[in-house]
Amino acid sequence: MGPGKADLLEAIAATGSISAAAREMGMSYRRAWQLVETMNQCFLMPLVETAKGGAGGGGAYITPLGEDVLHRYRFMEQKAAQSIATEMDAFSATLSATEPRSSSI
Repeated sequence: MGPGKADLLEAIAATGSISAAAREMGMSYRRAWQLVETMNQCFLMPLVETAKGGAGGGGAYITPLGEDVLHRYRFMEQKAAQSIATEMDAFSATLSATEPRSSSI
């Protein structure tokens, strides 16, 4: 699980569709489907379920486990950011505000 997969889960939840989520994120449907397959295989139960197309159209939704995983992941991101905030501020203070210098290497 990483930020891209978390973003994909959020996009699927918002759009109700893997293809719409892929378009929203600027990725191919094939890549989005591969990421969903990987997530579904890595957890005890699927994070995303799909419905077959037809007259009413298909779709996808985040399962309760998917919602829980997404919530826990975002919480861990938030805790990690908070734990390094002071160091990030100090690190950021060392960065130049101008264009990067070209290297002679």
